[in-house]
Amino acid sequence: SVSEAVRLMTREKAVLVDTRDAAAYAAGHATGARHIPLDDFSKTPFPSGLPSNKTQPVLLMCERGVRASKAAGLLRKGGYERALTIDGGMAAWREAQMPVERSAA
Repeated sequence: SVSEAVRLMTREKAVLVDTRDAAAYAAGHATGARHIPLDDFSKTPFPSGLPSNKTQPVLLMCERGVRASKAAGLLRKGGYERALTIDGGMAAWREAQMPVERSAA
């Protein structure tokens, strides 16, 4: 859930990753989220921006959860023990009135 994601970011230094395409990310993403598109997760080695400590929580989000779930599965196969998706993705983040920022195009 969004509230559990915030708790993990605050207490366990979880890394928040947005897996949407560049245009969607630029239009509005969770404040502090790193942008790593889903396609980048199939590359070897994994893209930069992920923690080197594979026990650190990685929270993945997209618009509703489909892309994030695929990315989480790839990360878990790659040894990331705590690759988690945020239920409801950006839609849930916005609904919970969590901070959103935009990027320059």
